[in-house]
Parts: sequence; C-alpha cells; structure tokens
Amino acid sequence: MSDTIIVEVVLKNKKSQLESTVQECVLKYFKSNPISPGCIIKTFPNDIILRDLVECIIIDDVPESQENFIDFSFFKIHWYIYTVNYSKPMVQNEYSSDGEINIATHLVLPNADLTNSWENLYFDNDIKDNLLKYAHTMMKFSDNGIDGNVVTCNKVILLHGPPGTGKTSLCKALSHKLAVRMQERYHSGLFIEVNSHSLFSRYFSESGKLVTQMFSSIRDVIENGNILVCVLIDEVESLAHAREQCLSGVEPSDSIRVVNAVLTQIDQIKRYPNVLILATSNLTKSIDLAFIDRADIKQYLGLPKVPAIYKIYVSCLQELQRVNILDNNVKFEPLSTILKINLDNLNEISRKLLEICEKSSGLSGRALRKVPFISHALFCNADNNSVWDFLIAMDKAVEKEKGDRTVFDQVAIVST
Repeated sequence: MSDTIIVEVVLKNKKSQLESTVQECVLKYFKSNPISPGCIIKTFPNDIILRDLVECIIIDDVPESQENFIDFSFFKIHWYIYTVNYSKPMVQNEYSSDGEINIATHLVLPNADLTNSWENLYFDNDIKDNLLKYAHTMMKFSDNGIDGNVVTCNKVILLHGPPGTGKTSLCKALSHKLAVRMQERYHSGLFIEVNSHSLFSRYFSESGKLVTQMFSSIRDVIENGNILVCVLIDEVESLAHAREQCLSGVEPSDSIRVVNAVLTQIDQIKRYPNVLILATSNLTKSIDLAFIDRADIKQYLGLPKVPAIYKIYVSCLQELQRVNILDNNVKFEPLSTILKINLDNLNEISRKLLEICEKSSGLSGRALRKVPFISHALFCNADNNSVWDFLIAMDKAVEKEKGDRTVFDQVAIVST
C-alpha cells in the first residue's frame, strides 16, 4: 500500500496565508469523521471555519486498500490547496472571405466547471492513473530538455473509441487535474479546444491561412512559460476525412494543404515545454496515419463494464440523495465491498442495483448518466422517492433506453 495519499482542498478565497490554518482544520475534521477513499466532501455543518473557507475537499482513491474508511495515521498527506477560476469558455473567432468562424474555445484552468470532473469519470482499468503518469513524464522530459532525437516524446495523447465513452470529458478533466497537480511549476493553465469541424469545412478548403492564424495565437500564449497549455483536437478523424476527400477528387487540393498545415503547426508547438496536445476520435479505423505516428500514447476507451457502471450509477444516486430527490437514509456499498461478498449475501438494494448494472451493459457512459433523469421523468410518482422505488424506475428506464436504441439500429439497417 502507498504511504502517501493526495488531498485537494478547493478554497473559496485566494488567501495563501490561510493554508496552514486550512490544513489544521481539515486534519481535525478527518479525525472526527469517517472518510472514504475517493470521496468528495462539500458540506461542513459542524465546522464554521471550513464552511467559511473551503468549497470542497477531494480525497484521492486508495486502489490497493480494501477498507471502507481511511486511517490517516498510516499515510503521509500530499496537499494541493488552491482556488478555481470561475470564468466561462471564451470563443476564438477568425475571419475568412465567408465571414466569422468559430475555430477554438479557451478555458482558464483550474476551472470551477471542471471541479470533480476527474473524480466522476469511471473506467474498468487504470486509464486515469496511467494518463496522469504519461502526462507527468511527458512534461518532465520536455522541462528537463531531453533531446527528442535520442528519446522521442511528442507530448501527444490520442484517445479513441465509441461515442459517449468519455474521451472529451477525460481530456478536459486531465487538463484540469494537471493544472492542479503542477501548480508549483505553472502559475495557471489554459485549455484550448480546437473546432475540427470548422477547420475542415468548405470555408477552410480555400487555404491554410486561418489554421496558421489559430496556431499563431496559441503560440502567443505558450510563449509564457508560466502557463500550462493543453490543446485538444476533438474528432481528429476529420484530418483523415479531408485527405480522403482530396485524393478522391471530391475536395480541391487546398484541403490537403490545410491538413498538412495542422500537422506542421502541431510539430512546431510541441517543442515548447509547457504544452500538451490531446486528441480524440470516434472512428479508430479512420484516424490519419500521420497523426497516429505523432501520438506517444494511443489509449482505447471502450463501453463501460459492470464495475464501472456500478460506480457511475452510485455517483448519480448519491447526487440525487444530496439534493433530497431520493431518500438519503440508504448508504450504497463501495464496489470493493460488493466484490468481496457472495451475491446471495448482498442486501436487497445492492442486489437490485447490480442487476440493473448487468442489464445496462452495452450502454455508453453518456447514456448511463441519463438513466436517472429518464427514471424520474417517466417512472416516478413522487418528488421524494425511496431508493427501492427509484431502482425499479431505473430498471424500466434501462429497458426503454435499450428499446429505443434497437429501433434506431433497425432503421439504420433498413436505410443501408
């Protein structure tokens, strides 16, 4: 078991002189309250100081532990105490002969909109931890000036897999988490999401001029070495599509020049030590080979299996309990406990929830998080429901979701 556990404390106000006070109060809180691994604490009803100073406390998971609660006497705490930025995404527009086009969105990090996003993403293996390790190593190699001709590191991460599996959300959450974990190295962070659809629309096929302008503005930001910049190119298969259209004669040759301009600009900005390039694709077989060659990490994200589904549903149910839509007297067993107990020995609630998880196999993470909404909208008769009644409603909602998808699948088959 690791002897270090990470604790993040999100402050309401930026007052560095309060950090020691906050640490003392948080430790006192830990001693008087049971704390579960991976939990997020948002309310402090009996602690006036924490209630006034702290927005939330995020406790890191302890993967090797089988205990439901943390004994902090066995751990050295690695503290991250910080404030988040409340600014909203800023749109970057460029102008062409066809008018104004949205080519990117900028978000200052760490950002309030992304708080807890990392903790609310669940996968069936160590994808999140591995990505953090990859990203830290990439930035360290670059920061230390390792010769790229000897040890290749392009600082490009590619996530691919079916739609709705959390690729874009994971990129945003990873960028947020890096801004928090690397705060001693970088004063702030910036997340830039490139609008691939605009880049490869007919408006851009006339030339790569606007692509160059966009990356020029990115370069202006990363010239400041105190800012961590994470650039996301969503649905990167657009590059391959543009090449194919050009080679087939559907699009003019200017299209491939736009693609080449993007690849050239990526090659230029990756040389900066404070930039990380992220990319996603829903179509694994359609990713441009030139881009695949540039990716250091190529991570597949598949549809969630039962363990991940269980964690997703529990997080949804706990949120409904927090806002009093569900009876909050029921506590859900941690997955580690569920896996240790024979199915016949589980309580009725846990057994029913596992049954719904198994029935939900084949749904994306995006679809799973809609199930509680559908359950309440269509199959609940009260504003405040018992957990058991809500699970019955969830069972019906899953059947409806799968039935609706079957209809669309049949329509797709007929249309082809």
